[in-house]
Amino acid sequence: MDRDDPSSIQLTLDTVGDRWTLLILRAMFRGMFRFSEIQCDLGIAKNLLSDRLGRLVDNGVAEKVQYQERPVRFEYQLTDKGRSLSPVLIALMHWGDEWRTDGLHDKVLVHDACGSPIEHAVRCPACNTDIDSEHIQSTASTVVASGGNS
Repeated sequence: MDRDDPSSIQLTLDTVGDRWTLLILRAMFRGMFRFSEIQCDLGIAKNLLSDRLGRLVDNGVAEKVQYQERPVRFEYQLTDKGRSLSPVLIALMHWGDEWRTDGLHDKVLVHDACGSPIEHAVRCPACNTDIDSEHIQSTASTVVASGGNS
């Protein structure tokens, strides 16, 4: 990899690529937004949690929102940028369910409107078919303005 031109994956890992950050995001997607809730849920050291939450805020993945004046207290809300990580966490969860839990996973993600289990798939929008990894190629991006890298 060219160190002067990091890939999208490297840039993403720089933002959310450690164990604690991913677990903090999981907690936030589960509705835990207060420091104490996340700390209790994960058993993470306070200094690590403070550092990781600060990085999420600095990178625009979460925002610090005051919810109480006396004493002043904050919670951490996912931004649109943060909420867009949901498919990433779903993909990691499904991979773990298949390859790491021997089929004994205790959580299933379902659609709240109908209760059906959620699937995660890579789909071609042109021919509307699921795509396996061996049928994916990387080509130069035609998107210049957004700076898209692969």
